[in-house]
Amino acid sequence: MHVQVRFFASLREKAGFAERRLEVPAGTTVAEVWAQALPGEPLPDNVLAARNMEYVALDSPVQEGDEVAFFPPVTGGER
Repeated sequence: MHVQVRFFASLREKAGFAERRLEVPAGTTVAEVWAQALPGEPLPDNVLAARNMEYVALDSPVQEGDEVAFFPPVTGGER
């Protein structure tokens, strides 16, 4: 099955690309999408992930045609 993977901000710089289409096996999780998109690059502990524009846990499964996006953590402003 195919999924679209997007990286934002510093993660895009780390990946070297903003977007890529991947073929993944059925039952693949969001974390496994990261591993396939960036082989050998560890998944940061504080990364945020979204599936079809909704934040999800890294162990969430993906389905055919899903868009999976990865975001660096958001840091707050002034209080």
